[in-house]
This record gives sequence, C-alpha cells and structure tokens, in this order.
Amino acid sequence: MDTLDLRGEVCPYNFVKTKLALEELETGQILEVILDAGEPIQNVPRSVKDDGHKIIEVKKLPDGAFSLKIEKS
Repeated sequence: MDTLDLRGEVCPYNFVKTKLALEELETGQILEVILDAGEPIQNVPRSVKDDGHKIIEVKKLPDGAFSLKIEKS
C-alpha cells in the first residue's frame, strides 16, 4: 500500500496530489492519504468518490490528522 502524507498541504492541492497518485495505481490497489482536519478531510473524500473511487477507511490519528484509505476503481 502506498502512503501519501499531505499534512500542511492546502486545498485544492491535496486533492490534485491524491488524484495524481491514484492515476499511478492499478485498479483495486489501495492508497493511504494522510490529511489535516478541516477542509482537507471534508473535501478530499467527497472528490475521490465523485471520481468513482471507493473510500475504505477514515481514521483519526493521534496528532489530529486523518488517515484516508482509498481503493482505486
């Protein structure tokens, strides 16, 4: 599983970088994205779903960031 740490990244760059990382994967592969609270964790999952991918897990991390696991469709 690939991991993309986007803590400190501002919208919309966190979605753009997530989308580019997903393009590198094969269908069915999992990408873990680490996102800040607030706009990133609100917007990125919605945009990823709009692109047809599947959100497998959203988990809050001890530092307040979120781990978002995405399955490429």
